[in-house]
Amino acid sequence: MSEPTTGDSHPTSHKHGGLGQLASTAICGNDITSSCLYVSALAIGYAGRWAPVCLLLVAGTLYLFRSIYAEVVGALPLNGGAYNALLNTTSKYRASIAACLTILSYMATAVISSNEAMHYLHSLWHGLPVIPATIGLLAVFMCLAIVGITESAVVAIGIFVFHLFSMLLLMSVGIYSLTQFGLDIFWANMRTPTVGGFGHALFFGFAAAMLGISGFESSANFVEEQAEGVFPKTLRNMWIAVTVLNPGMAILALAVVPIPQVAEQYQNTLLSHMGETSGGSWLAWLISIDAILVLSGATLTSYVGVTGLVGRMTLDRCLPRALSKLNRRKTPYRIIVTFFVLCVSVLLITGGELKSLAAVYTLSFLSVMAFFAIGNLLLKIKRPRLPRPTEAGYPTLLVALTAVTVAILGNARLNQAYLIVFLEYFAPTLLVVTIMLTRLKLLELLVFFTDRVRRAIGRERKDAFDKQHFTQARWWRRIGIRIRWIEDWMYRKIQEVSAQQIVFFTRGDSLGNLNRVMQYIEDNEHTDRVRIVTVVQAGEQEPPELAEQLKFLDKAYPEIDIEYVKLEGEFSPRLIHELSGQWSIPTNLMFVGSPGDHFMFGISELGGVRLII
Repeated sequence: MSEPTTGDSHPTSHKHGGLGQLASTAICGNDITSSCLYVSALAIGYAGRWAPVCLLLVAGTLYLFRSIYAEVVGALPLNGGAYNALLNTTSKYRASIAACLTILSYMATAVISSNEAMHYLHSLWHGLPVIPATIGLLAVFMCLAIVGITESAVVAIGIFVFHLFSMLLLMSVGIYSLTQFGLDIFWANMRTPTVGGFGHALFFGFAAAMLGISGFESSANFVEEQAEGVFPKTLRNMWIAVTVLNPGMAILALAVVPIPQVAEQYQNTLLSHMGETSGGSWLAWLISIDAILVLSGATLTSYVGVTGLVGRMTLDRCLPRALSKLNRRKTPYRIIVTFFVLCVSVLLITGGELKSLAAVYTLSFLSVMAFFAIGNLLLKIKRPRLPRPTEAGYPTLLVALTAVTVAILGNARLNQAYLIVFLEYFAPTLLVVTIMLTRLKLLELLVFFTDRVRRAIGRERKDAFDKQHFTQARWWRRIGIRIRWIEDWMYRKIQEVSAQQIVFFTRGDSLGNLNRVMQYIEDNEHTDRVRIVTVVQAGEQEPPELAEQLKFLDKAYPEIDIEYVKLEGEFSPRLIHELSGQWSIPTNLMFVGSPGDHFMFGISELGGVRLII
């Protein structure tokens, strides 16, 4: 085992932000509450008169996910959502699959929301060029995100409050109009038979209506920017909004618009038509303006969510670290600009035809919710001693996971023609992460082949020289020099990547636990240097067999240099921060075992330290 050395990365700090309940709810709420603009028509199209039942089942599913999300994020209050849940319970690669799906979901959300917002604006101003206007809207929210999340939250709050006011006004005016004109349309709709019968309507209606909860996962991706105790309140607020708005709008739609007209004429503008029917053209204009604003707010949600997620992935070396560089306002502008470029490229490639992206959108965010439920299950099994403020029961977890699985299957049936499109977007995203996570092995493989090529060229050069083909020999020599330069560059890159040191804090000397730590690091981290640290109180002894066990593991893992460090003091967030700065090792590359109920600090206080056993 070696003496202590210094790494070459930069320390990271970790602290919660100050976003309050209203700001945090507004950022993620604009996405989920904007669903009432289209999900009622969608549910009625598939389920007819049973649409309100389907939407209530969706609200029930969301209620189950409240406790699932609250447990996971309460135990692991770090940005990343499903990615963070799986990162601390299983391998980094599996966690990265969930992250790729989340990124796809955000990308599709941003493009669809901004494009739909511009279509609503086009209905008010027919001369508007939709595609350039969509790019302009994406650019505006890119700038807002670069300015900072606090300033973005002010915009989000304004949009959110206006949207809730508009929806409540529409419901109030609609109910009043019903008292004047009666319920004839409603009873006629209730007598309209559904295609395929009750079971068919309920299955596909529920699957389509699950679009109404897209955005629920967003709050978990920027939890570090929220004030203490705000996160579970955002879940509650989003659930109340969805439970009131979506079924309420479906019932009102069935009372004022015949079902055939919903599916054939007003699929995209149902709520503005309801406003015109109930209150006149002024209300239709108000709803259209509200749609433009709240769909724009959903675009902002995508920027905020993807910034938190990708920032976490860069720290964990799943994506290039260069993406996380901060500007003077302390925002990762490269992530934001890259996301904008990707969204614009998707918009231009599809030419504004977004049906294929809708399939990517639906399957992505439903898969993310399924992964979150799986992460909760793994947390119960692998981290049972980890303190958590609330806990979802196994029946809750299994029913919620079953409901999401049914929705995924239903949407796969509804979007069979677009499944290949989903894979076309998902595969390249996953490929980038796979390359990052296997780059050491890929570099070593390339070094092996370039070495063989260089040796073959050397033999060709010698053969040409022996035959006095001097021009050919010089040509082979120049090629060999260039290949040697490439080989040397790859060697330097391997050393640069593997030089990053990993830290594990241990309280005991269990060989089994220490071996599991080494196996995890070998399988998931690019490093050949591990520092095992034990912190003891003054006058206390270190674990008696720890030094001997580490000498054994140092021989068992010859490719990894294991360094043992004994420190006197108290294990605390302050110590972690000091060691991170002193050793130049980011806190997210410092690992611990699961703390028990008597541990005096929460995981969020430890600055992003990861759990691996």
